[in-house]
Amino acid sequence: MTAMTTRTAPPRSSEDADPHAGRGIVAQLDRAASGPKPGAKHELNIGFLLWPSFPMLSLAGFCDALRHAADLGDQSRPLRCAWTLLGIGTRAVEASCGIAVPVEPVQGSPRQFDYLVVIGGLLPNLDHVDRRYWDYLHEADAAGVPLVGLCTGSFVLAKAGLMRDHVACVHAFHFEDYKTRFPGLRAVTHTDYLIDGARTTCAGGVSVIELATRLITLHCGPDRASKVIHQMTVNRQHGTSFVERRKALGYLAVGDLVVRHALVLMEENLEAPLTIAGIARMTGSSVRQLERNFLAEMGVSPKEFYRSMRLRYARWLLLNSAKQITVIAYECGFADAAHFIRDFKQVYGVTPGKLRASLDGRTAAVAAPASAPQSIAAATRQKIPTRRESDF
Repeated sequence: MTAMTTRTAPPRSSEDADPHAGRGIVAQLDRAASGPKPGAKHELNIGFLLWPSFPMLSLAGFCDALRHAADLGDQSRPLRCAWTLLGIGTRAVEASCGIAVPVEPVQGSPRQFDYLVVIGGLLPNLDHVDRRYWDYLHEADAAGVPLVGLCTGSFVLAKAGLMRDHVACVHAFHFEDYKTRFPGLRAVTHTDYLIDGARTTCAGGVSVIELATRLITLHCGPDRASKVIHQMTVNRQHGTSFVERRKALGYLAVGDLVVRHALVLMEENLEAPLTIAGIARMTGSSVRQLERNFLAEMGVSPKEFYRSMRLRYARWLLLNSAKQITVIAYECGFADAAHFIRDFKQVYGVTPGKLRASLDGRTAAVAAPASAPQSIAAATRQKIPTRRESDF
């Protein structure tokens, strides 16, 4: 008999080496959360409209992300987030795996939801729904409720005539199907999801967790999104993990929704920075309005804050990774190492190389901002509290 060889995978993170660390991280993220006020409405309320033979993973992944964000620890009370499975003329909708999922009858205006999420099913079943499903989609659109299509939900929205002037994100497997059925509409396959104004589409599969995390970040804050990523053990293939980026940038309590949305866009585009005009357009505001909101909420302009965010992330990479300085410069959106070194020294009073060299011997403390312009230094010290970073 041939002996079996057991192979173990290398640890993904420090918490794998210390099995007790995982619970502590969740507790720290829960402490960082401000929490809902008593009697306050949900920060994120989503209605799910299920099409026949929908993929269970899309529903389960999205709902599990919401329930982790909604409560403390591993509880599942819908405190900060709410979700409702909707149906019309039926008590249950059967998923593609054969499991029947109970749904609630549609009641009231779709305005009660922040988003109406359509989870499409197998394409042959696209038309196998009550006519009132289509009517409800149009009612939600007329009410200004953003529509989200998961998996073949993009096909549903397109068939309803709700994707005109919008680009859809579809799975590569269904790309030709989409182009054949809707030759006048545009589609992409190279991304997990695509937010295009009041339409959001997602290819499906585990990509729904990425989309759910984005919406949770926008409505509930980055601490809730970090908890989702941690609890659902999402291991991103590119760059540092979401939790690590939260350690680098800290947690911001931002009340202004436009500013909060802008911060999400900035964080997601550190390597290839967006223009302020582009951020303003994507947040539904003007450059002047965005600048006013940033000055009122953050004390600095969006351009200054974006730059300080990239430098703060670069500093964290210097202290917590072995990446070359040139690589860090590119990852943080600088055209070359020379520009990065100049800006870094201007803010932190030391070059990246000297900062890292001081740590090699473990004899010097981490350099703090010294000769930075007051506006940027103040934003770095005050608006991203270091005390929360120390929790990690």
